[in-house]
Amino acid sequence: MSKVKYYYDPDTLSYRKIEPKKTRKYRNMFLFFLASALFGSLGLIFLLNTSFVNTPKELSLQREMKNYELQFELLDKKMQQIEQVLTNIEDRDNNIYRLYFEANPIPEEQRRAGFGGVNRYKSLEGYNNSEMIISSTQRLDIIQKQLVIQSKSLDEITKLAEAKEKLLAAIPAIQPINNDDLTRMASGFGWRSDPFTKARKMHWGMDFTAPRGTPIYASGDGEIARADNSASGFGKHVRIDHGYGYLTIYAHLSKYNVKKGQNVKRGDLIGFVGSTGRSQAPHLHYEVWKDKNRIDPINFYYGSLSAKEFENMLKYAKQENQSLD
Repeated sequence: MSKVKYYYDPDTLSYRKIEPKKTRKYRNMFLFFLASALFGSLGLIFLLNTSFVNTPKELSLQREMKNYELQFELLDKKMQQIEQVLTNIEDRDNNIYRLYFEANPIPEEQRRAGFGGVNRYKSLEGYNNSEMIISSTQRLDIIQKQLVIQSKSLDEITKLAEAKEKLLAAIPAIQPINNDDLTRMASGFGWRSDPFTKARKMHWGMDFTAPRGTPIYASGDGEIARADNSASGFGKHVRIDHGYGYLTIYAHLSKYNVKKGQNVKRGDLIGFVGSTGRSQAPHLHYEVWKDKNRIDPINFYYGSLSAKEFENMLKYAKQENQSLD
């Protein structure tokens, strides 16, 4: 309620009520509303630029930001788990798989290398959480690159495993005549007495004595390179090209069970013991070649002999007796 003002009238010797002018009243009202508007505007601007009061839209954005931060935390934990699993796989890949198949390990810096050159993350700059977004994106890119490298490595290991399996199957790893059919191991690899000239000469294989017609088996997978009697001294003989530089010769056969160009597996029947060619008695002369060099076949019987049988064979093979061819 506004105050009532009076003035003293000397003529009447009394106080008279001061009546305000209408223009002044309107001016005061205008100034009041103007001041109120200015004060309200300044207060609104102040409140909008502080954290005391938030608009519904701001509140919604804040909730979204908190949700995004939570999602990034979960993503970070998942990436940590993926990185741990990948590290374990890479460790086994380098130290077990690639080592077993004699492949060079993949360097650590190659597996975890970033991406040089152009800034791939320029579009992610300028935001409140740009650093976190860019860091997460970089980690995802590196994980993706690690997965690609590991996938290619496993493809390579698969091919190496297939090649290793073929190699192991091709190596002449069994005795060409079963022990049950074997009379004795007559002569080994090394210097021996020639049965015809009695001169000391190099015997390039092993002689297995067995009755005529005893089955002879392929000592490894391969292709029949020859099955004929045109080689000097060998009589009827079979040659198997095993690949990987390996070749085996089976000489003095009585008859063949294979023909040139035929593919055979380890243990397949390829012929029968005889005494054709330069031979003193029925036996099998067996040779192993590696990279065009003749080597001692006794080192290749791990697939068919026990330790005791191998020990006995080694003892007889070392005896410098007379060969049978």
